[in-house]
Amino acid sequence: MSFTGAVKTFGAVRAVDGVDLEISRGETVALLGRNGAGKSTAISLLLGLNEPDEGVVRLFGAAPEDAVRAGRVGAMLQDGRPVPRVTVGELVGFVAGTYPAPMSVTEALELAGITELAGRRVDRLSGGQTQRVRFAVALVGNPSLIVLDEPTAALDVEARYAFWDAMRVYARHGHTVLFSTHYLEEADVNADRIVVVDHGRVVADGTGEQLRRAAGGSLVAFDLAGAAADGLSRLPGVVSVEVRGDRARLRTDAPDATVIALAERGAIRGLEVAPASLDDAFLALTSPSATRPASLETV
Repeated sequence: MSFTGAVKTFGAVRAVDGVDLEISRGETVALLGRNGAGKSTAISLLLGLNEPDEGVVRLFGAAPEDAVRAGRVGAMLQDGRPVPRVTVGELVGFVAGTYPAPMSVTEALELAGITELAGRRVDRLSGGQTQRVRFAVALVGNPSLIVLDEPTAALDVEARYAFWDAMRVYARHGHTVLFSTHYLEEADVNADRIVVVDHGRVVADGTGEQLRRAAGGSLVAFDLAGAAADGLSRLPGVVSVEVRGDRARLRTDAPDATVIALAERGAIRGLEVAPASLDDAFLALTSPSATRPASLETV
């Protein structure tokens, strides 16, 4: 699967702006970005629902629509209305019949955790149940690539854990998984790679640990207590500085040296030192006021 210089515009908005991205067979990749960053548009290009204005998108060496027609792709999208007067088992069975080598309906329902819903009408399910039906529909064709757009939206905590357990089973059979999510901990735990998109561009591509380390391995926070924040960005190891009210937060890749320098300035009131989280790295990449570290640029 690859994007090469892919561009998609809607009026004056470049929703996808020169994306270069390659995903290998068997990888599980998370696509992160703020609302409007270009994630859903990139997914629509990958599935052949839109065509790029510039550049090329390929699936298994072919045009996306060819790969979809060949049954090599399954998708679970946010949009879509329940089919009226059809049971869950009938719907999943119908979709299975459109693929050349599907898994059994029983297996798909079991993986999605909805075996007990097989006889229920799809249009009478709760939001979380409907989401799991979409997952079964995406799985039943036994595709080589599955694309999931916010797959755990509307799921409760227990159902989210069950979903990812099922997805790991599916991925272990050599299938490729691409998913977008707003739950950063899901990306950190379940993805081999995390791709961050902002303003239609890939701004980072690596493991969760690589993103955290490149964004500044630790956070040092302290109370300014009326002191000036001038010069904090020049302290040893400091990657970025954020001041909220009377409290400063420094991202640093050398926390010991940063704390020693702060102590020399007498600025250690209310001191806290903690490892950077994926949330911190994400904000460093996508905050309009943040300066992106060079090491986090796309590779």
